[in-house]
Amino acid sequence: MTVLPIHHHGLNASRLIFGCMGLGGGWSRDPILTEHVKQAHEAVETALASGIHMFDHADIYAFGKAETVFGQVLQEKPELREKMIIQSKLGIRFPDEAGGIPARYDFSKAYILESVDGILSRLGVDYLDILLLHRPDALMDAREVGEAFHQLKASGKVRYFGVSNMGAGQIRLLQAHCSEKLVVNQLELSLHKIGWLETGIHVNQDAARSNIFPEGTLEYCQMENIQLQAWGSLAKGLYSGASLENADENVKKTALLVKRLAEEKRTSPEAIVLAWLMKHPAAIQPVIGTTHPSRIRACAEAENIGLSRDEWYTLYVSSRGVGLP
Repeated sequence: MTVLPIHHHGLNASRLIFGCMGLGGGWSRDPILTEHVKQAHEAVETALASGIHMFDHADIYAFGKAETVFGQVLQEKPELREKMIIQSKLGIRFPDEAGGIPARYDFSKAYILESVDGILSRLGVDYLDILLLHRPDALMDAREVGEAFHQLKASGKVRYFGVSNMGAGQIRLLQAHCSEKLVVNQLELSLHKIGWLETGIHVNQDAARSNIFPEGTLEYCQMENIQLQAWGSLAKGLYSGASLENADENVKKTALLVKRLAEEKRTSPEAIVLAWLMKHPAAIQPVIGTTHPSRIRACAEAENIGLSRDEWYTLYVSSRGVGLP
């Protein structure tokens, strides 16, 4: 098994992460129903039985209901908590209900501390294993964030800290003012979202101008033992069963290639897509968002699938739609 950078910090993390955004009944203010709790039980227990014991939340998922329903699962089966690594994210604020204030980001010390208390209350736990800042706050005061992190660590409410959707420069600034080591950066990485690879391939080329992935981030995280986590790792099922009616030709060809490799290796398309990510030497940890037990089990097969260098590059070039420069 690949040794993940996160292991260096004392966290015995599973190779895959179960993303909890799909729990709680969806993005509405409707109440949580019995069927939502049942769905959460099935998803969580299937993940654990499949060797996935790391769970990813955010305080905004399903307007807080994802954490709440997960908390109900733990309330009914408290013994599960010790089998889990639980992380959550904060910093995104919804628009004011009166309509006068837009959606915005908030890394102020007061809001961070208040948000963690809300997360712990909804989950019904005493501490988070990892806390992530969800999206960069343009008004971030790194010193203030550092103070909040120090207070959360000292109080025992959070064990480790990280970020999401940040580039190397932003992480450096934050780390310079944080006594706690940042251990995670969660980014959108997948066989479809390949900017993280294109940044390296297009060095000294005009094509680099159209790539939005922050240069040097992949390398910086590897050098600093910051675990790279991939949200959107299944690319919304593009290569594992989603409708391709309006998809680009390279997406259709790549989906066929994934299907062929899955058949040859007697595994699922999901496992091929995730194994492709996991082969990269950055030891990327995919976050899977499906709540269907059969697909969770299909994803878990990825750890046992080995792709050759030629197979990996064949998938990469197919996704690009054009040959390498």
